Amino acid sequence: MKLFQREQRSLFGEILDWMLTPLLLLWPISLVLTWLVAQNIAGKPFDRTLEYNVNALAQLLVVRDQQVQFSLPLPARKLLGADDADMVFYQVLGARGEYLSGERDFPAPSEDEVVQPGKVSLRDDRHAGQDLRVAYMWVPLEPPGSQLALVQVAETLDKRSILAAEIIKGVMLPQFVTLPLAVLLVWLALVQAIKPLNRLEERIRARRPDDLSPLDTQTVPLEVAPLVASVNDLLLRLKDSIGTQKRFLADAAHQLKTPLAGLRMQADLAQREGTSTEELKQSLRQIGRASIRATHTVNQLLALARAEAGTAAMQRQPCDLARLTMEVVQDCVPRAMDKHIDLGYEGAGAGTPAATLDANPTLLKELVRNLLDNAINYTPSSVERPGVITARVLADPFGNVIVLQVEDSGPGIAAAERELVFQPFYRALGNDVDGSGLGLPIAQEIALQHGAHITVEDTRPGQKPPGARFTVRFDLGHA
Repeated sequence: MKLFQREQRSLFGEILDWMLTPLLLLWPISLVLTWLVAQNIAGKPFDRTLEYNVNALAQLLVVRDQQVQFSLPLPARKLLGADDADMVFYQVLGARGEYLSGERDFPAPSEDEVVQPGKVSLRDDRHAGQDLRVAYMWVPLEPPGSQLALVQVAETLDKRSILAAEIIKGVMLPQFVTLPLAVLLVWLALVQAIKPLNRLEERIRARRPDDLSPLDTQTVPLEVAPLVASVNDLLLRLKDSIGTQKRFLADAAHQLKTPLAGLRMQADLAQREGTSTEELKQSLRQIGRASIRATHTVNQLLALARAEAGTAAMQRQPCDLARLTMEVVQDCVPRAMDKHIDLGYEGAGAGTPAATLDANPTLLKELVRNLLDNAINYTPSSVERPGVITARVLADPFGNVIVLQVEDSGPGIAAAERELVFQPFYRALGNDVDGSGLGLPIAQEIALQHGAHITVEDTRPGQKPPGARFTVRFDLGHA
């Protein structure tokens, strides 16, 4: 339980709560325990006085002519009753229980109690509506073996309560001074202990916006070191992310320069004096191709930005990968036919339960489309020797794996370049294919967001051309 509730949690407040709450809760408990101990301590001297009085009265019992007699001198009677705070009662009964002196209707000891002759016993009782402390003794009479007389002396508890209250005051009054002092010392200790966090905050606030260097973990408390290490890891990842974005923007600007420069050059050529109609048409065709290339590059940049947006906002649903792949293949058929490419699909049929995974359908179709576009761009084809591209979906229900493959009959990718082709704007050397260099990076980013990975290998190892096979492996158990 916390005594101090706050809308916003504070480390200083949390520690202060957990330190002061037990202290303030234990204080009333200590009051009760001190009261009980004080009652016990205060009662002991008065109990000894009662025992002394019982022994003194027992010595006044005599047996004469087989009669038990008790005679209390007047000074002793006055001394027994001389008390300003408490009332004192006594009773003396003979061997047969006959009344000898004192209070006639004083309560007797319990009948279940074991009688111990000659030993003073103590008990708590009530008489005349008052709580009493009673000392009593069964007195053996002469001659030995005769019956026992009973002597009882009792007093009220006022002196005991007064003494216990004085003990409580003597013990607890200093605590009213020491408790606020303890709270103040705890406060000051926490203020001093939390200063390293304040200094860390000052160092962070004093940093320049572009300073992403790691924080020094040696100057912070040991308990804060893991937090600082996590912040350093975040700064490192943020630095890498900013560096990637800078390189991406630089590469994007470079890639857009070429089509824009072509547009400007063709526009200048078209505006020259004496330009023929055929030259004007040629310039317009070049302008059209450059604008298409620029549009394609921008669309690819937007697609890559969407793919890199992260998995947190990605909406997932059950997707039939076979059906999605067939739809993309159908969309790509006209472009493949224009290049005389034999484009087809094989593998799991639409509606196959084993080919279903939890994913984002839009991003999955973008993944398949980029792989097919890459294959169409780089696969040489003619009417005499048509190229072949095959999209394939294989489902392994026992291994909990779905595999997407796109293979072609093109020139393939050299082993040294198979990692580089997934970098933005990288294009394999030795070809004049018009592209933006963003298709494969987009495909890889989408695969990573779905817990999959892409590998590249030759379709026909050792043959010319070897072809290229892109394999995307979806591990459903991992996802």
